[in-house]
Amino acid sequence: MATFSKTLRIGTRGSPLALAQAAIVRDGLAAAHPDLPKGEIVVIRTTGDRVQDRKLDEIGGKGLFTKEIEEALLAGSIDLAVHSMKDMPTFLPEGLIIDCLLKRADPRDALFARDCASIAELPKGATVGTSSLRRQAQLLALRPDLKVTTLRGNVDTRLAKLAAGAADATLLALAGLQRLGMPRQPSAILAPKEMLPAVAQGAIGAETRANDTATRALLRPLNDGPTELAVTAERACLAVLDGSCHTPIAALAEPAAEGHLRLRSLIALPDGSAVQRDDRSVPVVSIAEAVALGRAAGKALRLHAGPAFDSIWS
Repeated sequence: MATFSKTLRIGTRGSPLALAQAAIVRDGLAAAHPDLPKGEIVVIRTTGDRVQDRKLDEIGGKGLFTKEIEEALLAGSIDLAVHSMKDMPTFLPEGLIIDCLLKRADPRDALFARDCASIAELPKGATVGTSSLRRQAQLLALRPDLKVTTLRGNVDTRLAKLAAGAADATLLALAGLQRLGMPRQPSAILAPKEMLPAVAQGAIGAETRANDTATRALLRPLNDGPTELAVTAERACLAVLDGSCHTPIAALAEPAAEGHLRLRSLIALPDGSAVQRDDRSVPVVSIAEAVALGRAAGKALRLHAGPAFDSIWS
């Protein structure tokens, strides 16, 4: 086939984790299509990569990690883009699509702290470094005495800042650590009941032009059905909540007994003073059913959130 003679250009950010994830997609394509030339990884620096000293909600939100990459995709200078799905805005630019989600890695968060093996063991008034409002809100809901400071950068940068005393603890996505070969063992891996992950955390998505049927066909063998259903439910919940980096939102969908999909979700205030949770499980075998599950959860969270959350949707 003529398609197999083309070297695919794979766009991604330049962080070690982004490069590792792009390599996973490149190698997956090579395994699925032995006649396909090895893909070329194209590094695209995003605004989110350039600005490291401020919280995401202060400089524009999740789109800061995708805007330049998606512009290159629309312009045709790359054939596909590889993303951490937790970085993806709810709605994609017209003409782009994500219909390839690789098998999800462990979605949980990992705690790194000096001489502590849990959030409960952190000293009173300890400083936790994070740029995530989701993590901040859940930390403060558990421990209102903690102090939260902005800590951004790639894994090595954040761990170096922690070692230098910039904070007493920090949280990182376990999936990213695993993909980097676990450069350092965490103090603890946090259960979802304690720290619910970000929407689509641990999932890698390949974004293409919607009309590029050849590239989409090449990616099809890499798509993981259970991951697609789970991420679809989580993102549908996020869409109903009109979520952005300005709003602490978390969701995790996981297979349950008898073909059910369990979706746990929450919305919180940044200071942790109010947290609204939802937990439901229904039979899900199709994308439409996953969307319905996510929307139902999002609507329930909005309905029961109460006056404390009025400012979020005003």
